[in-house]
Amino acid sequence: MQFQFSGLADFLAMDGHGVYVWSCYGVTLLVLVGLAIQPALHRRRLQRELQRQRRISEARRQRSENRVAEPV
Repeated sequence: MQFQFSGLADFLAMDGHGVYVWSCYGVTLLVLVGLAIQPALHRRRLQRELQRQRRISEARRQRSENRVAEPV
């Protein structure tokens, strides 16, 4: 069995195409990581928005109860 490259430097250089090949791998890795993280970030954002809406509706409900309970 014979290896394609004589050493690590030749492997990284890939006969002059190393910059293109490794940049493609890098971009692909970044996109895959982004796609993996995006749903978690979106879920966290939605949970914060739902908590904010819940606090607002709870505050409105308490204000309306206080108005009904107070004599006019």
